[in-house]
Amino acid sequence: MIVLEGRNLTKHFTSARGPRGRLGRRPPVRAVEDVSIALRAGSVSALVGESGCGKSTVARLLAQVYPATSGDLLLRGEPVRAHRGAAFRDYRRQVQLIFQDPFSSLNPFHRVRYHLARPLRIHGHARSDEQERTMVAELLERVSLTPVEQFMDKLPHELSGGQRQRVAIARALAVQPVALIADEPVSMLDVSIRLGVLRLLEELAKESGLALLYITHDIASARYFAEDITVMYAGRLIESGPSEALTQSPRHPYTRLLLESAPDPDRVTPPDATRHGEPPSLIAPPGGCRFHPRCTVALPVCSSEAPGRTELGEGRWTHCWQAETPDPVAR
Repeated sequence: MIVLEGRNLTKHFTSARGPRGRLGRRPPVRAVEDVSIALRAGSVSALVGESGCGKSTVARLLAQVYPATSGDLLLRGEPVRAHRGAAFRDYRRQVQLIFQDPFSSLNPFHRVRYHLARPLRIHGHARSDEQERTMVAELLERVSLTPVEQFMDKLPHELSGGQRQRVAIARALAVQPVALIADEPVSMLDVSIRLGVLRLLEELAKESGLALLYITHDIASARYFAEDITVMYAGRLIESGPSEALTQSPRHPYTRLLLESAPDPDRVTPPDATRHGEPPSLIAPPGGCRFHPRCTVALPVCSSEAPGRTELGEGRWTHCWQAETPDPVAR
């Protein structure tokens, strides 16, 4: 069942620099354009792309941290219209966001007990001090911070990075959400503890029926962790499908480039390997397919006309003029 859905979401920001137009206005930063994404109950979906492609903006649009320039949000199939008041607070309760940096997302002057008790009080889940303490202890146990007495009264700086992120996850769970958006939740953690945090999120999604969106630049971890992957480039979605099928047989050249950039101890990179340039400016993005300036198999049409969505079957689709060719490089 689809819990949270974004349809044709677009977000433009006002540019802080650049030449002004005829009316004295600077051109907008086209951070996200025409993004549609759906999250299902009990399922883990991944949104993958390099830094600056718009992944975090999509997360904030879904959580209504940013208002969309255009497009629609649907929660359990119902359009979301509220941007303030009780209805807006209820939406925020149901759709929670886990930020990348666990230290900056926690108040350094407050203890773990406060961080977990405050959402319980605000949303009316805890009515008394005894009930509050019991629920805080249960939240700590759910994220494997035990024995709970050792963690309740600690300050954020007294915890490790992994423990701080677990507190942030517990805080998101305190309001009993139906959708959880994890924006690069392990990128600032030590490699040795990343797997533990990902497994925790996966277990929570399965046990609680949460719709979980995992946002990352690491397509290798997305393949391991998520059931389906959606690839984003320069503000647009370019390919999507089941994780195994997409990583085994990518149809878009950018997806292939992401897979080639993932660490592989068995792969030997030749000394004359081609560099594929830098991502385009989102103030003045290239016409046609936005990836064509970096694409090694671009056709003349790629620079003049944006490709439409091509359905590949079995839940897969892509935006590429060479979508019907499994390996355009070989062709």
